[in-house]
Amino acid sequence: MGLLSEGQPMEWEDMKAWQEHVRKYGVEQFIRLYNRLKDEHGRVLKWGDEVEYIIVKLDHEAKKAKLSLKAKELLDVLIQPEEDWKKEMEETGSSNIELPSLWRPEYASYMVEGTPGGPYGGSTNYFNTVEHNMRTRRRELELMLDKDEICVSTSSYPRLGCQGFTEPEYFPDPANSFTRSLFWPNEATFLGHPRFARLSENIRKRRGEKVAINIPIFRDEKTPMPFREDFSVLGDDGSSQAAAKDDHVYLDAMGFGMGLCCLQLTFQAHSMCEARELYDQLAPLCPIMLALTAASPAQRGYLVDTDCRWDIIAGSVDDRTREERGLDPLKDNPFVIPKSRYDSIDSYLSNCCKKWDGYNDNEVLYDKEIYKTLTDGGVDHLMAQHVAHLFIRDSVSLFENKIQKDGVYEEDDIDHFENIQSTNWQTMRFKPPPPGDKIGWRVEFRPCELQMSDFENAAVCCFVVLLTRSILSYKWNLLMPISKVDENMKRAQKRDAVLTQKFWWRKDIFTACEDTTQPEVTEMSIDEILNGVPGTDYQGLLGLVRDYLRGQDDIEADTMCTLSNYWQLLSQRASGKLSTNAHWMRKFIRGHPSYKMDSKVTEEAVYDLMVAIDQIQRGERKDPSLFVKAEKKSKSAQVKE
Repeated sequence: MGLLSEGQPMEWEDMKAWQEHVRKYGVEQFIRLYNRLKDEHGRVLKWGDEVEYIIVKLDHEAKKAKLSLKAKELLDVLIQPEEDWKKEMEETGSSNIELPSLWRPEYASYMVEGTPGGPYGGSTNYFNTVEHNMRTRRRELELMLDKDEICVSTSSYPRLGCQGFTEPEYFPDPANSFTRSLFWPNEATFLGHPRFARLSENIRKRRGEKVAINIPIFRDEKTPMPFREDFSVLGDDGSSQAAAKDDHVYLDAMGFGMGLCCLQLTFQAHSMCEARELYDQLAPLCPIMLALTAASPAQRGYLVDTDCRWDIIAGSVDDRTREERGLDPLKDNPFVIPKSRYDSIDSYLSNCCKKWDGYNDNEVLYDKEIYKTLTDGGVDHLMAQHVAHLFIRDSVSLFENKIQKDGVYEEDDIDHFENIQSTNWQTMRFKPPPPGDKIGWRVEFRPCELQMSDFENAAVCCFVVLLTRSILSYKWNLLMPISKVDENMKRAQKRDAVLTQKFWWRKDIFTACEDTTQPEVTEMSIDEILNGVPGTDYQGLLGLVRDYLRGQDDIEADTMCTLSNYWQLLSQRASGKLSTNAHWMRKFIRGHPSYKMDSKVTEEAVYDLMVAIDQIQRGERKDPSLFVKAEKKSKSAQVKE
């Protein structure tokens, strides 16, 4: 979830005096890095995925499921091969240790993050290894679990924050905990690294109050009207009752957002210019993939009227003060900031967006002095504006041992830049190369919800990666006014957005970036965006990716077969023939014998849901509303270059 530094993180009161120091030297660090590497070319295309797993403990007799708080115990073992590899490399310069997977902590103590041991390369036949690698990762984790435990890949746990949701059971302490939450105990946060707890506390202190997230309730036949909870029985001092909205599910801790799971992709580009092109061209795809992967229909024990996690996470790390949120007149803060530090991007970065003035149609809020420092240092306008926009935020996680009080930093030190960069969590992230490393300019694709099965997650990954290759090869142009992308992000989170919503989309994607005319942007369904519009020249993104693959000489028949199964899944989900994970889970809960049509998600329903998800990912339960009959898991672990 960001930069994990060694040392002890500072408290907010001690950090405030160092904010300008971090900004000043963070900007200088970026300028040095930019000027040294801006013209570097020749990196090969590489990519990788990140999957976050939830550990669930099942009580089969009582029919209860709880989140198992054993991430540190698991990670101590999972990361050991990597530590041994590092030691051998330092001592001998080589190592025979194979690393099929790499493991990292995440915000919650019931979560672990797994990635491939190394990046995937440029050969199309790597696409036949993705699902295999995901299954290998899952199996590596499963072998460490107790017999009554399972690892689940889904974005949200439906009873997160309900009484007794953890194993061992811990209790919230709204008077003394670092979140002041009525629902979230400290122990549910990963405490094996000090960053997470201090980050939670610092966000609350900077904001001036604990976070407040309100998600509209899913109104069922017997849902109370209005829906309103009494928090006094939980030790509320009145602040939560005041912050909670009628007919909404109220959440009050960082864990309700950062304790959710996602599927992320990282791409290494040939050069900085290509990375900026990828950043821009993938931005309009973010809301489309968010809706297509929707997997979060329940929060804190209630069905909600949204299907995605995005706005929940945005609210969970919203450190803006009342002034910055526009609730009080500006006095102690320089800006009213329209978005949380976790949100959609605010500007495009590539040369393509310069060709028509209407692409960057949102006003970009940025620090004018920092912008001038960047441009005086040789940074171009769009990149300077982007960095100056990131740097309107304060650091909320600072380690004292990273501060050189005299301002003398090593040439390759970029810690202060990364400090701000890594805590701006946006739909896309532009990542400069680490100094002294062989890694190039990269972009992260961050919107996707996590799917129940490795088959689905592999399908999503392969589609997005192949779409990037198609875009770069054929010079397609997906850009549209960025305000339309923001509107699409709102629509993508609505219940059953794939079935009910229209999204702004560019029809003339074959128009070269050099074209200076206004693009043809219209409202289309996700079915039309992916599968095409009959009777027109627009054949859909899946059709375009298929065309790209037909032109590749190195693709093997087995790989093509695997990808065809993935395309069938995505095509039929886009058309509504197959359900999103969110739609399926909502239907499962509403059809459970314990459900009373009152929006409440019972413990029995969650137990059966977790068992069903586990059976689905193992292939023991076939559900025709989720999968096409042609589902075929990729088998290959080897790639012919």
